[in-house]
Amino acid sequence: MSKACPISSRRIDTNLVRFISTQVSIITILLIYTKLPIFALILFIDFCARGARKPSFSPFFNIAKLAVITFKLHPNMTDEAPKRFALFMGLTFSFILSFLYISGYFEIGSIVAVVLLVCALLETMFDFCLGCKVYQIIQKFKRN
Repeated sequence: MSKACPISSRRIDTNLVRFISTQVSIITILLIYTKLPIFALILFIDFCARGARKPSFSPFFNIAKLAVITFKLHPNMTDEAPKRFALFMGLTFSFILSFLYISGYFEIGSIVAVVLLVCALLETMFDFCLGCKVYQIIQKFKRN
């Protein structure tokens, strides 16, 4: 499948995305380990800020931007639309996590958290975006 998106002309640096997914992974591990709802809320608030295109309100984005500058990484641009779709999947997962952990449903919440963790780790370690693959499949079916 092509990395080009027929819908959006916006581009995003995958270096930023990978640093953000690293932070999502760390917070998700803390959530699973401690079962403290604050970590689910941190994820949800950060996903909300980025989903609303308010990166200055996103601690994960700001830390990622600082890391990219510090390590002097050259931009590796890709289409934004699949990454935004994945972001909204993360937003949905973090909302569900917040609800489950606040309500005390730790076992079910942990299962949802592991799914989010696997997706974030795939992005972090292998530059493999599961949400982007889902997006591409949806686009393929929309064209048919």
